[in-house]
Amino acid sequence: MSTLHTQNIETADVIVVGAGMAGSVMAYQLGLAGLKVLVLESGPAIPPNRSEYLERFYTAVLKAPESPYPPEQTEQTPAKQFAPRATIQDLITAGSDDPNKLQKSYLVQKGKQLFASTYERVGGGTMWHWMGTALRLLPNDFRMQSVYKVGVDWPISYDDLQTAYCRAEEEMGVSADVASQSYLGVTFPQGYQYSMHGIPPSLVDQGVGKAVDGTQYQGITLNVRQTPAGRNSQNDNGRRVCAGNTSCTPICPIQAKYDATVTMAKALDTGNVRILYQCVASQVQVDANGVTGIDFIQYQNNGTRQNGTAQGKRYVIAAHAIETPKLLLNSIGPHSPNGVANSSGQVGKSLADHPVYLAWGLMPEGKPLFPFRGPLSTSGIEDMRDGPFRSERAAWRIEIGNEGWNWSANDPYAAVCDFIDGTNHGGANPHNKALSGVALVQQLNSVLTRQFRLGFLIEQVEKDPDKALCRVERAEGLTDGLGLTRPQIAYELSDYTKEGFKQARLAATHIITKLMGATELTDLNPELKPGSQTVFEHGGQNYAFYGAGHLMGTYRMGSDRTKSVVDKDQRSWDHPNLFLVGDGVFPATGTANPTLTITALTFQAADVVASDLLKRTVQVQARDPWQGTGLQVNGHSWQLAVCTGGQWTANPGTGMVGAAGHPGLTAKPGYTLPGQPEGALIGRIGTSGAPFLVGNQAQLPRGQQGELQLCINDDLDGRYGAGLSDNQGSLSVEVRFGAV
Repeated sequence: MSTLHTQNIETADVIVVGAGMAGSVMAYQLGLAGLKVLVLESGPAIPPNRSEYLERFYTAVLKAPESPYPPEQTEQTPAKQFAPRATIQDLITAGSDDPNKLQKSYLVQKGKQLFASTYERVGGGTMWHWMGTALRLLPNDFRMQSVYKVGVDWPISYDDLQTAYCRAEEEMGVSADVASQSYLGVTFPQGYQYSMHGIPPSLVDQGVGKAVDGTQYQGITLNVRQTPAGRNSQNDNGRRVCAGNTSCTPICPIQAKYDATVTMAKALDTGNVRILYQCVASQVQVDANGVTGIDFIQYQNNGTRQNGTAQGKRYVIAAHAIETPKLLLNSIGPHSPNGVANSSGQVGKSLADHPVYLAWGLMPEGKPLFPFRGPLSTSGIEDMRDGPFRSERAAWRIEIGNEGWNWSANDPYAAVCDFIDGTNHGGANPHNKALSGVALVQQLNSVLTRQFRLGFLIEQVEKDPDKALCRVERAEGLTDGLGLTRPQIAYELSDYTKEGFKQARLAATHIITKLMGATELTDLNPELKPGSQTVFEHGGQNYAFYGAGHLMGTYRMGSDRTKSVVDKDQRSWDHPNLFLVGDGVFPATGTANPTLTITALTFQAADVVASDLLKRTVQVQARDPWQGTGLQVNGHSWQLAVCTGGQWTANPGTGMVGAAGHPGLTAKPGYTLPGQPEGALIGRIGTSGAPFLVGNQAQLPRGQQGELQLCINDDLDGRYGAGLSDNQGSLSVEVRFGAV
């Protein structure tokens, strides 16, 4: 291997680290705004099509989420790999008695439990194998401390994210129906509709719903409701309609399921965004005023490497809840002795997932549910996501699986082997039948069509969030192939979270046996072995948990800089030109799969970054007709006009007013905007655009292109008297990026 020591300097307005969901949205929004963006992506390029990834999946022995993606999952050599990642094979090794497991597993696991989720380092990120679930958080998820006296509050509310959620759902093309999603305080703007109608319920959904709908459990009425999904139920966005391949994780073969490569392609089409692939950010350089550059190492497949530095006006790290703190903690220097953005000591703290409790059952003979059809999950039971019980134990949502016992017991493979070999490893062959021929086919048809599973995604809350037990740290002395210190994981579920598992088990047994009338085959006594495991003991019982792939926490947002890493805008408290976006900013996990909230938050952060660099303040004179602002509106970006000060009048006899105009005077026909208050601030896009009311604040119309022009709502032609000639005063108007 040879190393090129030449120093390559790359410049752009904004430097973005990571080409996953958050990085793609950030790059696209900034590119639309006209800013030059450079994206540093640690993994290989987004392929021109997914055929190579599909072939890797088809031929993989271990059908894990990462099986389609490079590098080979069997290559447990993180010390030699330039961009190693967490894998299921690593997780298996970390829980074994292999004396070399610290050298084989990229994540150095040293907690009481194993952190059981994995991720990708490729163009497009882990979104390649997300489930497609696009749930919103609930209003109470943002105020856990205020309402339930546990965890921490977000510095923003559900209402603060309302418009951003709508933008995220539009970008992904979410399929759902508003009526089914209006529960537990979730609201939508009046008249709002999702991009596409909901995915139809599967046969499994229908069977569970028939047994569950309207029943009471612990005083709560249960109902099966559709799950909002980032996959096409209609063909209206250039991608195909979902064909029900049931391989959403690890890969949708036809890209009916949205992924981040869709948005990154649009970012590149702006002409303002470029990506350096196989380019690992190695250190964030800072001085007393902020970030001065991000050092990187770009590697080639032949082993050659080149060092470089990316320099910009703003820096955005979008490398999720493990790689972001790894980079920050590795960036030790004179102005960052504990790592970058870490004056609070909270970088790497409160690592979280939605640890999953899996339960599964077998319906009686003659009552098939016909799983293994459709997307992996199309419906769930959401009614236990919130309630007074959250003051005592974790909430959960119930995901109804369409893949039979594939996740829980590795079916259909396990059942086939069991009925051929006369074994019962999967639980479906208690009498150890050894079958062949027609008898084997009939038995498999009977068993496989009666399987179903429930996945409880459980809220993870630290006992003391300021002294978190779940952390990402530096694994001193253990490096990757570029010599960068690897992440060390400490993971220990709190009693609050464990009590959620206890209640999930009780609910699962109730649903499976009492409501469904099925035989429960969940492993109710998993073995607890010495060392870090995915099994824990609570209340005298053992529980197994699984990773949801929902990495959260580690650089949380907050309103107190001594207890958080970024503010509500996702700007570093320590370095004003540094933004940290993605799942790591979550102060609390709630129970919703995090992707939609990541996307919504990134839209908001992108608005702040664009406004930092491009916002403009103009003076609008009361005596002048339409006045150009010099700001070109592109018709795609979300922009605001906000009056920041001043007074004016269209009629000196009625006194001076602000941008809202005279409250008791309505503009007559022939005024700039009849029917609106006289003297109000009015805008239009281009010389032929329809006038619209700005007032104190307004969203600029999307879909129109041209220069933003502003003026007072008055009789411009003097039809009723003096016109503009007797007007007085002016207003200061700031035009920035964002949404009302």
